[in-house]
Amino acid sequence: MGKGNNMIPNQHYHKWWQRHVKTWFNQPARKVRRHANRVKKAKAVFPRPASGALRPVVRCPTIRYHTKLRAGRGFTLEELKGAGIGANFAKTIGIAVDRRRKNKSLESRQRNIQRLKEYRSKLILFPINEKKIRAGESSLEECKLATQLKGPVLPI
Repeated sequence: MGKGNNMIPNQHYHKWWQRHVKTWFNQPARKVRRHANRVKKAKAVFPRPASGALRPVVRCPTIRYHTKLRAGRGFTLEELKGAGIGANFAKTIGIAVDRRRKNKSLESRQRNIQRLKEYRSKLILFPINEKKIRAGESSLEECKLATQLKGPVLPI
């Protein structure tokens, strides 16, 4: 049946109607193609996480959904400053940055600062120059242990 105050469909087909029918015979092939593209992308970005950058924890808008937590677009500059990470450096180590977002509560800011610190502690940062390892970069033994993360980075 139709939904709302709409006309009940009762088609009388004329005019070579078969060409207007939408078919889904390409669905299984499309699924295979999407999977192959995901695998190809994961190989291209190795050893970075396959699912992309780290995202902040935010609350959904409106009264109906504001009890739920979800992944946001990017961390605020305040959150990055609290974790001791520069905005430009954050982008290079797989942290999403959103300069437009504002922190409206202390709790959300603290939660995301903690999230950044946890990510930073688990991160294996490959040295630019293997002979001269700088502060914050991982040792060569740690770099050999690096594996690619398949699922979401620090799931909510």
